[in-house]
Amino acid sequence: MNSELETFVRQQVDGLGYDLVEFRRGGTRTRPLLDIRIDRRDGARVSLDDCACVSRSLERHLDDVEIAGPDYVLEVSSPGLERPLRSVAEWRRYVGRRVHVKFARTTEDGVVARESRELDLVDVEGGDSAAVATLRDPQGNLHRIRHADVIEARLVFVWNRD
Repeated sequence: MNSELETFVRQQVDGLGYDLVEFRRGGTRTRPLLDIRIDRRDGARVSLDDCACVSRSLERHLDDVEIAGPDYVLEVSSPGLERPLRSVAEWRRYVGRRVHVKFARTTEDGVVARESRELDLVDVEGGDSAAVATLRDPQGNLHRIRHADVIEARLVFVWNRD
């Protein structure tokens, strides 16, 4: 049911010209909470009007098909400053930004180790199935991480104190 609902929401958001960044279903069985995070395709910041437009459209369609039940709560918002990065396209879009990335790597003795680091995204090479990101640590060392090895990644908001 949740994947069917997420697919439905993704199609509706896409049809409105936005990208679905996150879909979370919470709340209770009788009063589900649908937390929807959207992004603009033109790179501009998501406005309150954008959220209202998507919310009104989703409500209309959700009510028509009754896929979420009669007493759902819908929250539509921007992904925020520390948005998740999931697709290779999102990684490419945010080259030059700092990311917090959790990834798996295989050590020299064959053990799979998980790491979590804050790095600057320098470049992304290759296609979706074989993409590799080049990232720089605070010491200036470059690291190459296969997109397939990324467990989770988010943008990091950096306060500019200049």
